[in-house]
Amino acid sequence: MHNYVIALYIRLSVEDFKTESLSIPNQKLILREKAMSLSEWDNSEILEFIDNGHTGTNFERPAVQELLTMVQAGKINCIIVKDLSRFGRNSIETGYFIERVFPLYHTRFISVSDDFDTANFKGDTGGIDIAFKYLISECYSRDMSMKTKSAKYAKMRRGEYQSVICPYGYRKSADGRMEPDEDVAPNVQMIFQWASEGNTAAEITRRLYAMNIPTPGEYRKLKGKDYYNVSRTNGVWSTSTVLRILEDQRYIGTYVIGKRKVKEIGSRHTQLKDESEWFKIPNHHPAIVSVDLFEKANASIKRFSLSNKKPRDYLLRGKVFCGCCDHAMSLRNGAWFYCRHSEVAETLPCHGVRIKMADLEQVVFETIRAQMCPALGIDSNKDKLDLQTVQQAEHEEKLRSIQDSKRHLYEQYALGEIDLETYRTRKAVYDTELVQAKNVHAVITAQTKQIKSDYEIKLKQQEIVQEVGNANMLTKALIDRLINKVYVFPGNRIEIEYATQDFLETKESEKEV
Repeated sequence: MHNYVIALYIRLSVEDFKTESLSIPNQKLILREKAMSLSEWDNSEILEFIDNGHTGTNFERPAVQELLTMVQAGKINCIIVKDLSRFGRNSIETGYFIERVFPLYHTRFISVSDDFDTANFKGDTGGIDIAFKYLISECYSRDMSMKTKSAKYAKMRRGEYQSVICPYGYRKSADGRMEPDEDVAPNVQMIFQWASEGNTAAEITRRLYAMNIPTPGEYRKLKGKDYYNVSRTNGVWSTSTVLRILEDQRYIGTYVIGKRKVKEIGSRHTQLKDESEWFKIPNHHPAIVSVDLFEKANASIKRFSLSNKKPRDYLLRGKVFCGCCDHAMSLRNGAWFYCRHSEVAETLPCHGVRIKMADLEQVVFETIRAQMCPALGIDSNKDKLDLQTVQQAEHEEKLRSIQDSKRHLYEQYALGEIDLETYRTRKAVYDTELVQAKNVHAVITAQTKQIKSDYEIKLKQQEIVQEVGNANMLTKALIDRLINKVYVFPGNRIEIEYATQDFLETKESEKEV
């Protein structure tokens, strides 16, 4: 039976593929050699956690998340990494786990290249030299990011950098440059021509659907480039797609790049930059439409836009969706919800689906009240939680007592008060007791967590029941708290997707309008 679990954590980023010493096999070899040198090796279980192609600037990595979950469950005794940067390059988060989290769960942490082992540091975690290594790893990551970005921007200025995906109407030529796609470039020309003649974006989508022209996403899928989910399109173009095409200067041969930037290094979230910061390269590739047609089409489209129009606010704003095509439903004249996506397609099942806003608000409120379940048993749950918490504290004290006894036993042996054979015999007894105590503690901790979760759910149930019971009508606060989406189907049927199912019996209701 294995009493000691050693986790070998390996991370390889995209940049690390160029460095042989950082390869996964080499990291495995180094970590296993270190594990074999530990005194616990003969009685240990080895687990491997590998993040291949993930940055170390954040902890949004599948393997490290699995590892941390097992640590919190008390299933990992020791973690070994090649160096601190393999575990993480963010100094604050890396330090937090090594200095706070791992000691809390009695998990030993070893960094081979840094000659760092938390077992050698009592009361601290390596001092200022380790802190500097945290900082150096983070600074290295930031420096590499800035250098990569600078090189990329230099290529943008020279017109050498191009994105992998071409805009609709273009394709990559044999030399990797953009060239018009003869299969769909005429469609782009038609869109600009129709817009220049005074057609709105909605009218253009109707024409495209009537001509059975696949949407850009559907066309890419036909070409084997399944970048987007096109299950909801049903051949219907969206007005936003048409407007994006009409505003895209790439169709007049001007290449535009660098429109977005990441919010912070290591983050995947981006934001749109000011247009003055974009890189625009005229005559970069063959144009599909002339500058005159581009300007005429955009001038015509802008006549139909209402730049000063204020967004209308209403209770179910952003919550109402078509039950057939899953598109957000639009509000017409402030009174009716309708499926805008299917307006151009009479063959779609949701064509003509609509519902009065007042009726929808009323049926949603009635459904919520009808589907409430009383929050019962809160007092008994509180007593159960209190008892469980006491039991958990008792077992934690027992764990500490056994660990203290082991330390005292080692001190006796070190001082020569007992011989080696006595030390080994007593240590084996303590090890067995410690394993049993840890197993019991893990079970009790899981039970306590579940009981606490159930208790908090009951409290939330009671609070929501009281809130709904005191309300006379649907309110914005109730909607934001309880409802994710309201689906409207043909036949005057609605379906509510709740933010929580903890206090609701069903999720469907019907109403005749």
